[in-house]
Amino acid sequence: MFLQHHSNGALVEILSMDTLFDPNQAKVMGRFHAGQEMQDAEYFTKAHLEFPSGEALPKCWLDAHYRDHMKAN
Repeated sequence: MFLQHHSNGALVEILSMDTLFDPNQAKVMGRFHAGQEMQDAEYFTKAHLEFPSGEALPKCWLDAHYRDHMKAN
């Protein structure tokens, strides 16, 4: 899967889908997809990533407590 880095618009190839979907993990392993040579893998903060369309990542991928406010009612 490819996401876009929010600050520079570069595409990031996500190498660990399980970590991306896990809201308890703030960072995900990936690599910039630019140039002719394969880039080294590095950790990216999920809050700095978005879909290539510019849409934000789902809250359920970022915050393990995104439904807590619903339990109080």
